[in-house]
Amino acid sequence: MSAAEEVAQFMSECGFYFLATCEGDQPRVRPFGAHVVYQGKLYLQSGKSKDVARQIAANPKVELCASKPDAWLRITGKLVEDPRIEAQEAVLDANPALKAMYAAGDGNTVVYAFEDATATFASFTEAPRVLEL
Repeated sequence: MSAAEEVAQFMSECGFYFLATCEGDQPRVRPFGAHVVYQGKLYLQSGKSKDVARQIAANPKVELCASKPDAWLRITGKLVEDPRIEAQEAVLDANPALKAMYAAGDGNTVVYAFEDATATFASFTEAPRVLEL
């Protein structure tokens, strides 16, 4: 299993995760659920009309946190927009509930791949384990 697949599996087991961005000097955190591994990279999705998309465009450095009762995952890195319709389709196909609001190529759907990212698995009982994405 690749690092991206291991991270995605953990995120799926959590059900949702929190994504932190910056708006000027103010941190912004919100819950997300959509993700997929596409062509070996971890992808997320949003709408271009949302504040989060504007925040990522202004500063692509983000942090993601997903947790279970006994462990958590933190990803630190950059989100880079992938404009390809195929990437949008891959994310939407993996997260079919989004298709009620988004469609590949609709001008609003935006997908991002993590780059220069580090995923840290942690718990209260084990030493942290770090993977490069």
